[in-house]
Amino acid sequence: MSETAAPATLLFVDDEPSILSSLRRLFRPHGYRILIAEGGAAGLALLEQEPVDLVISDMRMPEMDGATFLKEVRQRWPNTLRILLTGYADVTSTVAAINEGEIYRYIAKPWDDNEIVNTVREALDRGRLEAENRRLTALTQAQNEELKALNAGLEQKVAERTAEVRQALAMVEKAHGELKKSFLTSVQVFAGLSELRSGQNGGILAGHGRRVADWARNLAQRLAVGDAEVQNVMLAGLLHDIGKLGLPDELLSKPFNMLTADQRAQVMKHPQIGQNLLMAIERFKDVATLVRHHHECFDGTGYPDHLAGMAIPLGARILSVVNDYDSLQIGTLVQRPLRAEEALVFLIDNRGKRYDPTVVDAFVKLIAETRKSGPVELPLRTMHLKPGMMLTRELAHRDGYLLLAKGSVLTADIISQLIRLEQTEQHNLTLYIRSEEK
Repeated sequence: MSETAAPATLLFVDDEPSILSSLRRLFRPHGYRILIAEGGAAGLALLEQEPVDLVISDMRMPEMDGATFLKEVRQRWPNTLRILLTGYADVTSTVAAINEGEIYRYIAKPWDDNEIVNTVREALDRGRLEAENRRLTALTQAQNEELKALNAGLEQKVAERTAEVRQALAMVEKAHGELKKSFLTSVQVFAGLSELRSGQNGGILAGHGRRVADWARNLAQRLAVGDAEVQNVMLAGLLHDIGKLGLPDELLSKPFNMLTADQRAQVMKHPQIGQNLLMAIERFKDVATLVRHHHECFDGTGYPDHLAGMAIPLGARILSVVNDYDSLQIGTLVQRPLRAEEALVFLIDNRGKRYDPTVVDAFVKLIAETRKSGPVELPLRTMHLKPGMMLTRELAHRDGYLLLAKGSVLTADIISQLIRLEQTEQHNLTLYIRSEEK
């Protein structure tokens, strides 16, 4: 027995005092706490008052035999170990004690002292092991319940935190989208400043930057340019003429080949001025480089740096093609405005001279596919507009600034504003709508 463990309590039950005395003398030297009872009823009474580790009961007793007594002990104190003393060969009673009382062992009278002492010690050792096992099992179950509760709480917290993170991400994405939209709107405003000034000359530049940006983006994507570079090309398309803000009004819409030498020298400074304006903004450093070189020619005859071939950034080579395609049609490059087909012929004729052949070839294919798959337009007055209709062309004010971009989807509010604008300015507007959306 452990030195720190409390001594085990033994209860001896027998109707013969001599047997009880013999058992007490035998076990007292072993350090056990001894209780005695002269019958089953007295034994049950003691058990109700005292915690007992092990019971040794005689089989043959008046009023209540050992089998009945031990059965009662098992039912009421199942953790108390049970040993039966039997002094006669009553197999039926012994079997009943084993089955109903679930005794640990039965010992025949007269007993062997060493055998009964060892049996008691082994029984108590087993009882301690079973008690420890029950304790550990209960502890494990309690800890499992705590862990289950903790896990449930943790899962709830994780779910709540995940929901918070998702909500935060959604807010960030929304804010990012709004910021991006605001950013692009600001860029379009800046891009339209020089176009707004051209209103005095009929507004021929209205929407030029937007059209160049759209063509440049589509062409860059066709040439498998990376997403970041596509974005830069598109922004450069919007801002490529920002350096013209300092030019006199009469130079903005006058065809380049109709300018005097001094006037051309002034106009040819605008790519450098545009770069200088944009370089101060970190986001526009790469865009500024494309703006500087969008008038370089593939054969080296362009300006401002006379770069040639692959030395010209690809984005600038793309801008050169799409910018001239639109400029030819609005009449700012040659003496008279060209039809789209004529502008395309001009690009092809200057393939390898002014323009990168690869870029021209890709643009020609893009134009062909756009014409083949493009929507049928339907011109409509504001009174016939309906929410959900989509513009196939840009809508420009008669003073030259952009009212609605190509691809804009009309809403009831937009339609109301257009009608009010017509009434205020006494000027009818015509919008080009996808016919299938009428």
